[in-house]
Amino acid sequence: MKKDEPPLDFPDTLEGFEYAFNEKGQLRHIKTGEPFVFNYREDLHRWNQKRYEALGEIITKYVYDLLEKDCNLKKIFIPVDATESEPKSFIFMSEDALTNPQKLMVLIHGSGVVRAGQWARKLIINEDLDSGTQIPFIKRAMDEGYGVIVLNPNENCIEVEKPKTHVQSSSDSSDEPVEKRERKDKVSKETKKRRDFYEKYRNPQREKEMMQLYIRENGSPEEHTVYVWDHFIAKSAAENVFFVAHSYGGLAFVELMIQREADVKSKVTAVALTDSVHNVWHQEAGKTIREWMRENCCNWVSSSEPLDTSVESMLPDCPRVSAGGEVNPSLPVSDSGFFLISLRDTTHKQEECRRTLIILFLFPLKSCL
Repeated sequence: MKKDEPPLDFPDTLEGFEYAFNEKGQLRHIKTGEPFVFNYREDLHRWNQKRYEALGEIITKYVYDLLEKDCNLKKIFIPVDATESEPKSFIFMSEDALTNPQKLMVLIHGSGVVRAGQWARKLIINEDLDSGTQIPFIKRAMDEGYGVIVLNPNENCIEVEKPKTHVQSSSDSSDEPVEKRERKDKVSKETKKRRDFYEKYRNPQREKEMMQLYIRENGSPEEHTVYVWDHFIAKSAAENVFFVAHSYGGLAFVELMIQREADVKSKVTAVALTDSVHNVWHQEAGKTIREWMRENCCNWVSSSEPLDTSVESMLPDCPRVSAGGEVNPSLPVSDSGFFLISLRDTTHKQEECRRTLIILFLFPLKSCL
C-alpha cells in the first residue's frame, strides 16, 4: 500500500538540514557525524529525491559564496545592460581577469544541475568540496599568475509560478439546449473528480505549475559561452587565453569556435577538454577549425590505458589521450598530481605542440561516483 507522502517542505539552510561541511570539506550530519543519507525515508523515493534536490540548491548557493569569499572572485551580472526587471544570470571573475597582460584561464563545466564553481554536485555531497568544485583549480591558477573567469552556462532562465487562467464554462457560451449543457457539465465534473482522485494518489502533493523566463542572449550553454566571449574574454588584455572545458562544456567551446573562429584563433593558446561530448561533424565545424583543434586542443577521456596514452578517435579533430581511468568531473587536485606544462614554441610539430598545452589537471583520476 502506498505510504502517505510527507509535505514537500524542506529547510533552506544547511543548518536546517542538520548538515555542515567539516574542516576537510566533507558534508556531515551535525549530530551523528555521518555522511549524507539519500534514503532518509524508506519507500518514498520521490520525497527523498525532492529532499536531495532541495539540499543541492542550498549547496549551489554555498559554492557561490565560497567563490566570492574564499577565492575572492567578483560576481558579474549578465546581460551587462540588463534592466532592473528582466531575468539575469552571472559569472565570476578574478580582479585581474580583464587586465592580466599575460594569461587568462576560463573554466566551463558540463550540463545538468551544476552551476558556476561546480564540476559535480553528487561529488560535493558524497565526497568533499575539493572533489566536486572548481575551487582548488581556481586557487592554484591564481597562485600561478592567471586571471580567472568562471562561466555559468546552465543558468539560462528563471522559474516563476505560472499564472492561473480562468477557463470559461461551456454553459456560458454555448447555444445548446439547457438539458444537453447540464448533462455535459455533469459528465465533465465527474471526469474531473476521477482525474483529481487519481492525481492525488499518483501525486499526493501537486506542485506549483511553473514557467520559464529565459535570460536574454544566455538562453543556452552555447549562447552563454559566446556572450561571455564577446563581452569579457575578447576584451581581456591577456596575450594567452586557456580554456578548461568538461563534457558539454567542450561542445560549447566548439560552437564558440564556429561562430568566432578568427577571434578565438588569435587569442586562445590552448584548450584542455575532459570527456568532451563535442562532435565536429554534427556541429559542422569546418576544416580550418579541425586543423586548429588538432594543434591546440587535447581531450582527456575515460580509458583503462595509462595516463596520457594516446586513444584512438573516430573524429578528425583534437588528440584524445587517456585520463588514466574514469574521468571524474571533479578532476581533483593534489600536490602530488598537480603540475604545470609551460607553453613552448608553438611552431613545433604536432606532437610537441600538443605536449605544450597548459594543463592544471593531469594525474590518475579516481572513478566518478
